[in-house]
Amino acid sequence: MASLPVYDRTGKEVGRYDLAITDLAPKINKQLLHDAVVMYQANLRQGTFRTKTRSEVAGTTKKMYRQKGTGNARAGSRRTNIRVGGGHGFAKRPRDFSYRLPRKALQLATRMAVAAKLENEQLVVIDDLAFSSPKTRDMVAILKALNLDGQSTLVTTNGHDTNVYKSARNIERVTISPVDQLNALAILKPRRMLVTKAALDALKSRVPAKRADAEQAEQVEA
Repeated sequence: MASLPVYDRTGKEVGRYDLAITDLAPKINKQLLHDAVVMYQANLRQGTFRTKTRSEVAGTTKKMYRQKGTGNARAGSRRTNIRVGGGHGFAKRPRDFSYRLPRKALQLATRMAVAAKLENEQLVVIDDLAFSSPKTRDMVAILKALNLDGQSTLVTTNGHDTNVYKSARNIERVTISPVDQLNALAILKPRRMLVTKAALDALKSRVPAKRADAEQAEQVEA
C-alpha cells in the first residue's frame, strides 16, 4: 500500500491518497503491456504507401542487347528490378495494419500501466485542476510548482475539461486525456503522470471484482 502525497496548485502537500498496485490490477504483466502498446502503435500506421512493379514503370520492354556474344551478363528489359528506374520486385501496396485485442485485456493493460507508474514513483496526485478560462501561463506555473516542468507529462482529469485542455495543449511534451480515454500507450509514453484525485477515484471505480480480474490476467498469460 502506497500513501501518495496530494498537492495543491502551488505544490504544497494538502493530504495523502492511499493506493496499492493491487487496487488497480492483480499484478503487472509486461507481456500484456507490450502487446497493447504494439497494437496501438500499429493502429496509428496509415498504410498508404505504394510502389510500382516492373509492369507499371515507364520504359520499353525491348531486350537491351542480344543474349550471347557481348561478354556481358544476359539482360532483359530496362524495367527489371535490378536496374535504376526499374520496378520493385515485391511492390508495396496499401494495407490496413490495424487489429484489436480483447476489450477486457486492453482495459486491464490500461490499469496495469497506471500501476507501473505508481510502482516507479512517476505518479503525481493533485487535489483539483480547474480553470475559469484557458490560461497556459497558470498551467505552466502548476507544472513548475510540482517539479514537472521540462518532463514529458500526461495530465489526466476525471472528465473532459475544455479549459484544462486549452491551457495545456500548447505546452511542449505535455498531453491531456480524460480518465475514460486512457490507454496503455498514452500512459507509458510520457515519463510522468499528473492525475487529479477525482480521476483516480474514477479509475478505481472501474476495477472489476478481483477474482474476475485475476482470471482475465491468467487467460492473457495462457
